[in-house]
Amino acid sequence: MRRLYQFRLSHALLCFLSCFIWIASVSPVTEKEILLQFKGNITSDPYFRLNSWVSGGDPCQDYDGVSCNSAGFVERILLWNTSLAGVLSPALSGLKYLRILTLFGNRFSGNIPQDYADIKTLWKINLSSNALSGSIPEFIGNLPSIRFLDLSKNGFSGEIPSALFKYCYKTKYVSLSSNKLSGSIPVSILNCRNLEGFDFSFNNLSGGIPSGVCNIPMLEYLILRSNVLSGSVQEQISACQSLKILDLGSNLFTGLAPFGILGSKNLSLFNVSHNGFSGVIPEIACSESMEILDASGNNLDGEIPLSISNCKSLKFLDLGFNRLNGSIPVGIGDMENLYVIRLGNNEIGGTIPKELGSIELLLILDLHNLHLVGQIPDDISNCRFLRELDVSGNALEGEIPDTLYNITYLEVLDLHQNQLNGSIPPSLGNIVKLQFLDLSNNSLSGSIPFSLGNLTNLTHLNVSSNKLSGTIPSLIQHFGASAFINNPLLCGTPLDTPCSANGNGTISTRRKTKELSNSVIVAIVAAAVILAGVCVVYIMNSRARRRKKVDETMVVESTPLGSTESNVIIGKLVLFSKSLPSKYEDWEAGTKALLDKECLIGGGSIGSVYRTNFEGGISIAVKKLETLGRIRSQDEFEQEIGRLGNLQQPNLVAFQGYYWSSTMQLILSEFVPNGNLYDNLHGLHYEGTSSGGSNSALFWSRRGLLESGSASDCFDRSLRGFAENELIQVMKLGLICTSEVPSRRPSMAEVVQVLESIRNGLG
Repeated sequence: MRRLYQFRLSHALLCFLSCFIWIASVSPVTEKEILLQFKGNITSDPYFRLNSWVSGGDPCQDYDGVSCNSAGFVERILLWNTSLAGVLSPALSGLKYLRILTLFGNRFSGNIPQDYADIKTLWKINLSSNALSGSIPEFIGNLPSIRFLDLSKNGFSGEIPSALFKYCYKTKYVSLSSNKLSGSIPVSILNCRNLEGFDFSFNNLSGGIPSGVCNIPMLEYLILRSNVLSGSVQEQISACQSLKILDLGSNLFTGLAPFGILGSKNLSLFNVSHNGFSGVIPEIACSESMEILDASGNNLDGEIPLSISNCKSLKFLDLGFNRLNGSIPVGIGDMENLYVIRLGNNEIGGTIPKELGSIELLLILDLHNLHLVGQIPDDISNCRFLRELDVSGNALEGEIPDTLYNITYLEVLDLHQNQLNGSIPPSLGNIVKLQFLDLSNNSLSGSIPFSLGNLTNLTHLNVSSNKLSGTIPSLIQHFGASAFINNPLLCGTPLDTPCSANGNGTISTRRKTKELSNSVIVAIVAAAVILAGVCVVYIMNSRARRRKKVDETMVVESTPLGSTESNVIIGKLVLFSKSLPSKYEDWEAGTKALLDKECLIGGGSIGSVYRTNFEGGISIAVKKLETLGRIRSQDEFEQEIGRLGNLQQPNLVAFQGYYWSSTMQLILSEFVPNGNLYDNLHGLHYEGTSSGGSNSALFWSRRGLLESGSASDCFDRSLRGFAENELIQVMKLGLICTSEVPSRRPSMAEVVQVLESIRNGLG
């Protein structure tokens, strides 16, 4: 009996242990364990972003880059630009409430795990700028809630699967750009009836644009640049009347270009460059939103229509590398918002319209390789912010304008291969920002001004094939003999022509000619070595900048901006503050202010500032930048923003984030409700501004100090190290700029000139 009891007790214990082991084996893995498995797949974390992911921590409170919903389940994983390396962990499929997976700007390799097909709650996937490869997974097309998909800047190959757009009725934006995709654009994309934009640029896609793509009612962004797409699109694209951005550049399209869409009321960017389009440019009716028109690199002929001057909002005009003839329309001078004009490599003749000098904010004027005659207008010097002036390869004559020194920001001056005469103006030596100067193949005479030695930023100089004489200034001899050859009366180093008693060159012997050829060869080899060295240094610096540690501030969200009225602005939004709303819906409502003039609180030469309000009393200041011509790419923009984010000073507002798209760049910062300089000077308060109602004017005792010159009490203590006289001049300029009489306020060009004179001690 006792043995039977012991057997039954042992059997019961065995059953209990078996049940315990079975229960333990089927217990669900916790979300913390899932995240730790994800961390376990990371092979490199150079910025230690996952150091907070420890077993003793709370994922919702302690894990950097992780956010949870109100029920305590992981809802977002946001780890961007952290250079994490490894493979994506299949374990993430266990996060059943995950809505946003943002891992762009890392070094993940392999492919997206098939297990992610189980995350039915996903509505945003951003894995751009990684090293993922293989075929694009078809299971993504089965995710019922996907609204945003960005797999750009990876190594995906093969065709775009038709199944990717199987259930895309909620999808708003898809980007597969900068991969190695081939084949055609799937017709199944027409299933995405709520699609607002897609970007398949920089791949190897072929065929045509699917017929009926313009029947997608909300389509605003069509970006297919740099593929091998072909066919005629003029009639098809003209039906896309809701488009804001059309980018078909660098393909094989033929026939007539779809200029008819320029009249669409929402269009802001039109790029059909580097295709095989032919025919004439018809009369143009631009919308008020039109900012970028690029039809360069085609076979367009005929004249530039006079109606181009109707595009008053245009900032970028490029019709270069076509077969256009006629003359440059004078009306272009009335397009005061233009930053860039490129008309080079056409058959355009006539003269350079002096009216172009009326475009005060012009940055680039490129009229090279045309059939222009006459002189370079002095009025061009009124374009004080010009950075590039290229009128090379024409038949221009007369002298180089002596007023070009007024263009103090000029970096490129290319006048080569014309019929210019007279001497080189010594005032060119005052353009201290000049980097490229080519005056070769003209009929310039006289000596080379010694003032050119003041151009310390100059990297390219060529005055060869002219009629120059005298000694080559020592400070520019390092540009080598090729920069000075074919000037018979020019002498001294680096030429082999010795200077005579009168300072001119002597006639070279046959032997001298031979030695000259050898020196030219040496100069070319040396230049090649120097160029290679510069390239190596540039590449090393670029890699160093990419490896620079990103801002360690917690990122809350990264989403496309939008509005409830379907005016989506597709781009990249990055927030640095946890205090800002993190829900996509909040930003949909808040960004209405970006186009609401009632929310405008200020403006300047580089943009306007708006106040944006969110629920809970949160306000931020949003600066809409005017960067066209200044910032040339997203990488350059983010580098500049990185420098701005590193500035820390108690008198600077806190940097909250930024936004980039091809047509809009925004800076988000702390909203400070304490008024502005104008209000504090004049004691005024305006509705719709950020002014506080109780700000008092700058009292007259301090104004008197400014006028009398004893203004040390007015300056911040951190400025005490600067010359008081310069500070007084700047403060006086500030008073003039905020004059109650608008006509007394100086223009920005005049302000820049005054500041330059103060800096140079001429104030």
